[in-house]
Amino acid sequence: MPSFRLLAPALLALALCAAPQAAPAQSFSDVQRKDIEKIVREYLIAHPEVLEEAMNELSKRQAAADAEKHQASIARNAELIFNSPRGVTVGNRDGDVTFVEFFDYNCGYCKRAMADMLELMKADPKLKVVLKEFPVLSQGSVEAAQVAVAVRMQDPTGKKYLDFHQKLLTGRGAADKARALAAAKEAGLDIAKLEKDLGSPEVKATLEENLKLAESLGMNGTPSYVIGKQVVIGAVGVESLREKINNARCGKATC
Repeated sequence: MPSFRLLAPALLALALCAAPQAAPAQSFSDVQRKDIEKIVREYLIAHPEVLEEAMNELSKRQAAADAEKHQASIARNAELIFNSPRGVTVGNRDGDVTFVEFFDYNCGYCKRAMADMLELMKADPKLKVVLKEFPVLSQGSVEAAQVAVAVRMQDPTGKKYLDFHQKLLTGRGAADKARALAAAKEAGLDIAKLEKDLGSPEVKATLEENLKLAESLGMNGTPSYVIGKQVVIGAVGVESLREKINNARCGKATC
């Protein structure tokens, strides 16, 4: 049986085979390849923890690569992400950190995320919050998002929008046009104007802008966030969000 002491040169041989400037794998005979495979297999069976270490390292490298891609995408699209007039700004408009949330009105996790957002706004007077409709779950989601855009068009301050947003996101049943209009009425919006604005090109342009941004940022679900130079996917919880805000503000989890 081959000694494990042969593992290092065997793995080196495998690495050389994979290297761009190495000799082709055909330079090893069938017997040599079988010997190498046997040595590696026996070593991994004897030391399965190596697989976990390798997977952890792979995850770290993938996370680093994703973070690099996210940062590049944020830099390319910064103006639209943080300052587009098609986003809804609440909180401190002149805040030192901008917290951008992409959401769907039929997303169950977005309900919890809304509570996190409200808590962060209350506790952090320097936080600027930007809301972007990202309807990906159903046709009802699209209809609700269209009404939301019309609400934004009618309410540049964002105050009635936030009231509408909470009513629709926390209401019972699936969100659609009817439920969105009912929430808008409760929030004191002009329903006749909303119905008219639903046919505006601005509604379509807003949703297209948001969807393109989300795609560019690699977002595949809701809620998703942009905080500083980071893209955050999923309802990660208020404490995790707070740490990311602090990292954007002062480079540390706690400022």
